[in-house]
Amino acid sequence: MAIAVALLAGVAAAPAPSLLFDLRPERIVDMSYPFDDKTIYWPTARSFQLTHDFSGMTEAGYFYASNSFCASEHGGTHLDAPSHFSESGLTADRIPPRALIAPAVVIDVRRSCAADPDHAATVEEVKTFEAARGPIPSGAVAILFTGWGARWPDKNRYLGDDTPGDASHLHFPGFSPEAAAYLANERHVAGLGIDTASIDPGVSKDFKAHQIAGATNVYNLENLAAVDRLPPKGAMLIALPMKIAGGTGGPARVLAILP
Repeated sequence: MAIAVALLAGVAAAPAPSLLFDLRPERIVDMSYPFDDKTIYWPTARSFQLTHDFSGMTEAGYFYASNSFCASEHGGTHLDAPSHFSESGLTADRIPPRALIAPAVVIDVRRSCAADPDHAATVEEVKTFEAARGPIPSGAVAILFTGWGARWPDKNRYLGDDTPGDASHLHFPGFSPEAAAYLANERHVAGLGIDTASIDPGVSKDFKAHQIAGATNVYNLENLAAVDRLPPKGAMLIALPMKIAGGTGGPARVLAILP
């Protein structure tokens, strides 16, 4: 009996476990743009279309509403699965959930991008970040902060050209192949992220950064919003794409929890 009381007393006296994250509303950053008729898609992709199927009172006397939507996998804030550019890469539904919850690292290259809208972030820029902030941890999502989010949703300013069906005159920054390879092969990141329409610069014709990411089963998060609200290190990212069986990507709700 005394032992039981002592055990119960020990349980009662134990400190309450602390939360892993501070989930107060002001610590949560929504990094996804809404999907609507202003959502920016790749010029050759099908844009977001919402059909209102029904909204109103039913014959049974209760309110009911339902919509249908249709869109490309790759538009708005979305995830590229490795299979987007790798025949053997993971499809959207096969990315391990643990890889979608990861530390966020934000590499600020706004100055370079302001000087050159076709800037491809270099390994040197990544290493300069690491010299100041420490090594990028394995399993992180490395986000390139170009400043292009300030141009959303102006398609012409954001993409560099808004000609429907023509992707040959785009201008926006991205990762260089060398930087993508360094992050994937040397730092073993889970994902690459960016506040533009693609991890490759708009002028790219061979999408080398995509190819490198796909070959190493690194996913991409594109058209990220509110990157300016994240610190260089310390935030935790939660990226939840639509789980499309066999999908090469999909719309994503991306959240960051600030330190």
